[in-house]
Amino acid sequence: MEVEDPSERRSPEERERALMKALPAVVSHAFARAPGYRRRDPSVVPEEVVDRRALARLRLLRKSELPELQRADPPFGGLSAVPAAQAARLFASAGGVYEMEPRRSDPWRAARALRAAGVHAGDIVHNSFSYHLTPAASMIETGAHALGCAVIPAGTAPTEMQAAAAAHFRATAYGGTPSFLKVLLDRAGELGLDLSSITRASVTAEALPAALRKGLAERGVRVLQWYGTADAGLIAYETPAMEGLVVDEEVILEIVRPGTGDPVPEGEVGEVVVTVLSADYPLLRFATGDLSAILPGQSPCGRTNVRIRGWMGRADQSTKVRGLFVHPGSVAELVRRHPRLRRARLVVTRPADVDVMTLQAEVEPQDRPGLVEAVVATLRELTQLRAEVEWVSAGALPNDGKVIEDRRPVG
Repeated sequence: MEVEDPSERRSPEERERALMKALPAVVSHAFARAPGYRRRDPSVVPEEVVDRRALARLRLLRKSELPELQRADPPFGGLSAVPAAQAARLFASAGGVYEMEPRRSDPWRAARALRAAGVHAGDIVHNSFSYHLTPAASMIETGAHALGCAVIPAGTAPTEMQAAAAAHFRATAYGGTPSFLKVLLDRAGELGLDLSSITRASVTAEALPAALRKGLAERGVRVLQWYGTADAGLIAYETPAMEGLVVDEEVILEIVRPGTGDPVPEGEVGEVVVTVLSADYPLLRFATGDLSAILPGQSPCGRTNVRIRGWMGRADQSTKVRGLFVHPGSVAELVRRHPRLRRARLVVTRPADVDVMTLQAEVEPQDRPGLVEAVVATLRELTQLRAEVEWVSAGALPNDGKVIEDRRPVG
């Protein structure tokens, strides 16, 4: 489990100093060259954003905001430090979101994830991600090229053609989704083609069930996964230790309470927020909408950066109750107004075909008297709806990042 990049072996203190030293320069550059950030946080003094506490004062940038921002100020909502004409590639993702690929080696930083999966110079990488308007294929390709690999740009070509090309060129590694890797190997077997040369895979974009990983390993392919987005590129990646995902060296990662921008204690599940230290497309406090948590300790593989547990669901738990939307931010505001509430979760049920909201809250017994009426009144103010209140003991609520749980039957 050799670690080739010395930066991955830095002490946590050295890494944190380096990240915080780079942070004010990146924020200053973004505010000067990407006017969208100045419009969002006009009172911020970029040079004063020198630590995580100062960073946490910046507004979150949510992916759901991007379409409107980009329509108002095309093409990138004022969030890119370079014009579109200076990009290497321009993308259009689902939902009307547009992205750019900078003109530099390994622009999405995917090489780090590929290298951790065992991909190295001289490999031939079969890339099954789509090459049409979305960046996933380019992430794999540019990362592989940075490592000195050749790439088969298979994309969405028919499976038979992909299997034939991989067999003909004796592909040694695979990039794509884990489910399609199984499809590819199955089809090759049906066609009598030998794909035993593929022994390593770096997969993303969907879950990797333990049974699928085990089945692929039994066919001679070691599969490691990584996590990223079309906006941020690589965020974290699995190593041969297979104990969580190690955060990328160019990313400042926060885990915040859903519905807020407030960092949660280490180990608590919350929304993944990243700041990417890029000169071309600097992302400042980009809220991914994904839930995860920081793992304690360091990876046995020798990499010393923070690890996260991987994807644990979506943070946007907004739901409609009796015709009105209820948002996680309302629950967070309720807890803020009533400090005696340690944690809270709004549970929505539908007994007798009528929507019912019940606030489950962790409150010490001595703090409960007189609190129900105040909490019910605040909830009505914040949501325009009435709710029941149920006290639970400290630690009773699951650590899964949910602040709204919809238990109503589907259909």
